[in-house]
Amino acid sequence: MRPALLLLCPALCLATETILFDTDSGFFGDDGASLVMLLRRPDKVRIAGITVVSGNVWARQGAEYMFHILRLLDRPDVPLYLGAQAPLVHTAAMSRQEGKLEFAGAFADPPDRVQPPHGGRFSGLKPQSQPAVDFLIEAIERNPGQITFLALGPMTNLAIALRLRPDLETKILRLVFMGGQIRAAGNASRAAEFNFWFDPEAAQAVLRSRIPEKVMFGLDICNQALLTRRHYDELVSVPTPLTDLIREDMGVRYPGFLNKPKAMLPMWDSLAAAWLLDPEFVTSERSLRLDVVTRFGPRYGSVIALDSKLAPQATPVRVMLTPDFPRVFRLYKELLALR
Repeated sequence: MRPALLLLCPALCLATETILFDTDSGFFGDDGASLVMLLRRPDKVRIAGITVVSGNVWARQGAEYMFHILRLLDRPDVPLYLGAQAPLVHTAAMSRQEGKLEFAGAFADPPDRVQPPHGGRFSGLKPQSQPAVDFLIEAIERNPGQITFLALGPMTNLAIALRLRPDLETKILRLVFMGGQIRAAGNASRAAEFNFWFDPEAAQAVLRSRIPEKVMFGLDICNQALLTRRHYDELVSVPTPLTDLIREDMGVRYPGFLNKPKAMLPMWDSLAAAWLLDPEFVTSERSLRLDVVTRFGPRYGSVIALDSKLAPQATPVRVMLTPDFPRVFRLYKELLALR
């Protein structure tokens, strides 16, 4: 039996923002940090459901990583839905024709392998039986103008939902996403940011949509919010099950601060989550109409200006450009290092 969908709402919800949390979560990283930050601020936001998409890892593996974090936070009640298992068009075989990649994500792994999370044991939790796209459509339809969609991975789930139900575009309150870049170099291919590169067709469909407000955290702002070994040491100075997970992930796995003390790690998805809690940490932004290159080649997945003739009703994107990094790191540390 699936959980009853939100009918907004009890008194607590009236003061909070309802979030659909769409993720391609890896071991912990920025997706996991984002989940922790939002669940620890119920006065600000309420996560109505987690939808998992393939990206950093395949969706089934990402679900297991999310379940482990929910267990650590004693929040197994948060419903999780499995979403798209693969991009709309892009494939592992295509990626092998794209030259040297900085990061290939799930394309580098067997799609049927699911490994246990930190500690070597599976969570024992199961996804909801309802597919993620069906859940998204139902949630938005029942709560028009009241749902914020937080996209922290490739936007395959949302793109499919909007293709099935284009009328839902204007019923989403706003879209906040991490993906793309304007001037920065790519971090998957040389030309493209990973989330957009993994599923360019999905990103294009969403950017060409009529969603009333789109808020973009691309590499341009993420590359200015860099965690260093000093920040890592501050995070793990308080021993908790969660900081043990952070120590294993950031310290040993990526970027490996314990063996690479000069490494730096962009906050990426965590910036988008933090903005929902404290939007004032962004000190500059621009409004642009954006599109994505979907022609297979060197610029596949890169961001370009939108030709309005192709999508005359597309709404502009608020492109976040400059962070107050000390301010956002204080929030990040406060929420991740709680006992």
